[in-house]
Parts: sequence; C-alpha cells; structure tokens
Amino acid sequence: MASRTPEYLGEPTLGQVMRRPQWIAALVLAMVVAAVFAWLGQWQMGNAIRDNVDDLTATETVRPIDDLTEPMAGIPEIAAGAVVSVEGAFAPGDFAVVSDRMNRGPDESAARTQGAWVVGHLVRSEQDNASLAVAVGWAPSDAEARAAADRLNGLPADTVRALEGRYLPAEAPEMPRPDVDPHSMRTMVPAFLVNEWATTPAGPIYGGYLVLHDAGDAPDLAGVGLTPIDSVAPSAPEKVSWLNVFYAIEWVVFAGVALFLWYRLARDAWEKEHEILLLTAAAQAEEVAAAGETGTTPKP
Repeated sequence: MASRTPEYLGEPTLGQVMRRPQWIAALVLAMVVAAVFAWLGQWQMGNAIRDNVDDLTATETVRPIDDLTEPMAGIPEIAAGAVVSVEGAFAPGDFAVVSDRMNRGPDESAARTQGAWVVGHLVRSEQDNASLAVAVGWAPSDAEARAAADRLNGLPADTVRALEGRYLPAEAPEMPRPDVDPHSMRTMVPAFLVNEWATTPAGPIYGGYLVLHDAGDAPDLAGVGLTPIDSVAPSAPEKVSWLNVFYAIEWVVFAGVALFLWYRLARDAWEKEHEILLLTAAAQAEEVAAAGETGTTPKP
C-alpha cells in the first residue's frame, strides 16, 4: 500500500506553532529577506526596459565627440560606434601602420581584401591637449601603407583640422607572431600606440579611436592614395534585455523560497511536536498494558 501522510489532530495546531514568538521572529526575518530579493527583482526589471534605445540607435547623426565621451573615461554605450565630429592637429612623425586589416572600400559589392591601416595621433589643444588615435585610411599592402604614413609624417604641424568619423572602442591586444616584427601592430590599441608615438602626449588620452570618414576637407590627407576604411553602423540594441528579465524572475523565485522555507521549518516543528506526543502516548499505553498483565500500578 502507498504510504499516507499522517494526520495530526488536537493541539498544538499549526497556527498555534506559527504564532509562537520564535516563529514570528523567523517570519519577520524571512519577510525582510524576501523584500530584499523582491527589490532586486524590481531593479533588474527596471534595467530590462531600456528607455534610451532611440539615443543608442542615433549613431549616424553627427554629434561633437565632447557630447558623448571624455578623455581618460571608459567608452559609454551611447558613444560606441557613433559618428562624431572633432577638431585637432595631427602630431608630426606619429603616423604608423596597423597590419592585417580587412577592407571593402566604397564599392559594397567588392570582396573584402587584406591590407593595412594608416593611423595618426590627433592632439586637441582646446581639450587640455587630449590625444585621440585616428585611423586615416586603408592601403592594400603594408609597403603602400608605410609610404602613405611617411608622406603624412611630413605634414606641417599645428594645422587644425575638422574631422568626422566613427568612434569605436579599442580592440583587444594580440601577441605578435614569432615570424613578424615584434613592434608591428595588428590591432587598434590606443594604449599601445601611445608608447610608439614620437610626440609624448601632454594631456589625457581617449580610450577609443576614430575611423575617419571623409578626408575631403583635408586635401593633404586625401592626396596620399588611401582608401576610406569600412565604417559599419552598429546593430540596434534590443528595447528589452531578456537577460535582465531572467534575473528579475530569479529574484522573485528566491523571495518565494525564503517564505516557503519559513513555512516548511514551522511545519516541521509542528509535526515533530505531534510525533513526540504520539510516541509518548504510545509508551504510556504500553506501560498500562504491561501493568495490567503483571498486576502492578503503572508509573505516572
């Protein structure tokens, strides 16, 4: 036969046990824990609904870089991948080459080919001499990129240019391969470029870098034979963060578990009391039966 859950009749009832001071105190503690979990769930749910999606998707609207980020700061989400405008002067002698860069160019139907970037050091005198790494253009080979960089390194200093491009976060650094020059660069890491620049930065440094869009306003930049670098708009973020929704549900479940745990412990205490009463009654009945058989008086 299947086992049946025993029924416990009489006092103390489950309600009487739950109303005892120690269990009321335990209930208060469980409610505090549940309230904290519920607040965390509400906080996660508040973060799940993103109100700034329109701002994050307006990446193609040209905005001054100072409106989106500051030097020496992390890359805020609203600035990552945004098209920005910036003014500054390129430091002479600081144009360098970043190898192994894929590019398609203006023809979207063309295949992506491997080449190299030419990158420069833009100094913003009006922003405490802040330094910004700028990817000026792409060349189909390292040799052509170095030739273009050499020409750009001969540009006159202190020529302020108004530039426009896409501001991107720094890439992850990579260890150089054993078969290449250890000083060669294959990723765009402004922190590494700082160590290579001949002009030591006199001010803060931007954590990201700029991919130049149009050098038409700077003929000396456009006349070195570089191809514009592919500049792809970032994917639009979702309005609802389902990961945050999942975390919110988790916290609600934890709050329910805290209250259920109190109920389960109180019920276990109630059942234990009744089991002790039943065992005591059974022991007394056995004593009475044994006394009747021997004719002695059972112990009270």
